[in-house]
Amino acid sequence: MLKFKRAIAMGVFLFGCFNLIEAAGQHNKANQEKPSRFISFKHPKINVMGRVAITDTCTEIYWNGSSITLNVARTKTVKALINDERDESYYYVIVDGQGDKAQKIKFDKGKKLYTLISNLSDDKHKIELFKIGNTDFSTTRLFGFDLDRDAKILKPDKKPKRKIEFYGNSVTSGHGVDIPLDSADSGKPQYFNNYKAYGALTARYFNAQYYCQSKSGIGLTVSWFPEVMPEIFNRLNPADVNSKWDFTSYQPDIVVVNLFQNDSWIVNMPDEMQFKARFGAIKPTENFIIKSYANFISSIRSKYPKAQIICTLGCMDITKAGSKWPSYVERAVAFLRDKKVSSYFFTYKNSNGHPKIKEQQMMADELINFIETNKYWK
Repeated sequence: MLKFKRAIAMGVFLFGCFNLIEAAGQHNKANQEKPSRFISFKHPKINVMGRVAITDTCTEIYWNGSSITLNVARTKTVKALINDERDESYYYVIVDGQGDKAQKIKFDKGKKLYTLISNLSDDKHKIELFKIGNTDFSTTRLFGFDLDRDAKILKPDKKPKRKIEFYGNSVTSGHGVDIPLDSADSGKPQYFNNYKAYGALTARYFNAQYYCQSKSGIGLTVSWFPEVMPEIFNRLNPADVNSKWDFTSYQPDIVVVNLFQNDSWIVNMPDEMQFKARFGAIKPTENFIIKSYANFISSIRSKYPKAQIICTLGCMDITKAGSKWPSYVERAVAFLRDKKVSSYFFTYKNSNGHPKIKEQQMMADELINFIETNKYWK
């Protein structure tokens, strides 16, 4: 009888242990990551915008303002497999076009899987990866997206019919846009935000495709580094002299050029290394500067025979009272005798540092008004 009671007790004990083990197993299984579905960078339903290269192994992103978009449904999480050359590349993750709710993400050096967004509903969602950082001559490589196993890839949105393109320096790049208002100016990577710069704002207002070739510190005749815009404007990869852009693949309706800010400083700095490299010991003449600008606009015209070209300056000290640089642009435009080349100079912001969010919006409002007043888009 005693043996029988012991057997029953042992059976109850073992049954309880079995239940505990089974419950633990179910708990662990529930907490395991769900099986995923990898979407290659070559998937035909992925949309790209900007000078982006689709290679045999990945999508390469160089210029600020470039973006990659994927429409999905039935996935809680969207991840991206990224290999960045540096550890200071910043992007926006924009869900369903809600830029005001965009999440900033930093890509570190090396190949990693990054979670772009989680806790999505099963409905349709538009996921956009937008480069807000500077064109820093480094490359971000995207290998694809990792989604939930049952995810559905949807048709991409039709690209807008209108097309606009910008060539510029730090102002167009969005240098310092995200600096706190009570802080000093800074060129740190985390403070760039091309999405909030006047060019991107203008493009979104007109629902236009947006291409941006800008880099902080670049000039037309001289920069703070060896390259000048006329040497890289025709490149797919701005860091590769042999990488050429196919201009026939994107023919903008409007091209906006906002350069000369860096030239205006460096031409008065004969001891600066880049001054010496470009000009030797002799300061460039006004005629040289004007001719260089006219030649650059002619180069753009040769690529875009039908585009309206707007030559702008500002909104930093280059447009303050007494500046000669607006007259250089006006004289170059007059020399070209091209009815589809015009000039507009942004209002001088009369404050220190680079334009912040409100000043970028001011520039966008001025440019939008100029385009609408002149009926460049009907």
